[in-house]
Amino acid sequence: MTQKIRQSETKTETELKPEKESKNETKPKPELETKSKPELETKPKTELETKPKIELETEEERRDTRGKIFVVSAPSGAGKTTLCTKILAQFPELSYSVSHTTRQPRASEKDGIDYFFITVNEFKKRIEANLWAEWAEVHGNFYGTSLDFIEVNLSKGNHLLLDIDVQGAKKIRQSFPEAITIFIMPPSIEVLEERLKKRETDSEEVIAKRIANAVNEIAQSSFYQHIIVNDNLEHAEKELATIIAQIRSNK
Repeated sequence: MTQKIRQSETKTETELKPEKESKNETKPKPELETKSKPELETKPKTELETKPKIELETEEERRDTRGKIFVVSAPSGAGKTTLCTKILAQFPELSYSVSHTTRQPRASEKDGIDYFFITVNEFKKRIEANLWAEWAEVHGNFYGTSLDFIEVNLSKGNHLLLDIDVQGAKKIRQSFPEAITIFIMPPSIEVLEERLKKRETDSEEVIAKRIANAVNEIAQSSFYQHIIVNDNLEHAEKELATIIAQIRSNK
């Protein structure tokens, strides 16, 4: 009898052991909870918060750091060159956009400072490759503004001053709609003719051509955003400096 009881007790203990082990096997629930929580918390931050912030910061930085273009045009004898020289001295951070030309350099001119002097063949190659922001043929010579020169300077945050004619100004506005255009107006055609004669550098025939061109350019002055009448050099310089200072400080 005692042997049978012991056997039954032993059997009961062995039967109970698997039940304890099975209870231990049912404990993986906390692991499932810890896996699901991080996934729910991290997804919204990555997709909804982080990505848009990067895009907005990049756009704002681009607008704030990009340079500005100031295009100045005027008939020959209106005082444009004198005004541009004074403005460049007044604003050291303003860079002069040096044009390219196929004409021969004059005695006082230096390559890369007054103009970039290149061959006709090289100029035409750049026309075919669309490397000019604007170009024109004047009196048998080609003149042009390098598109790459403008893009590189603007991307660096440099402000540019372009001294170009009406035709070139319109082409620049096509490529760079944000460009600021300024026209220097003579007080009258009579005053302009008098100034050209005082130079004593042109023949009567050349002066007549310059006057005809001036009439045509003045007729297109409404294209420009700002018009300055140069009847007094000091006043004209102050007006031009005010325009540049105000626009340069606006971001």
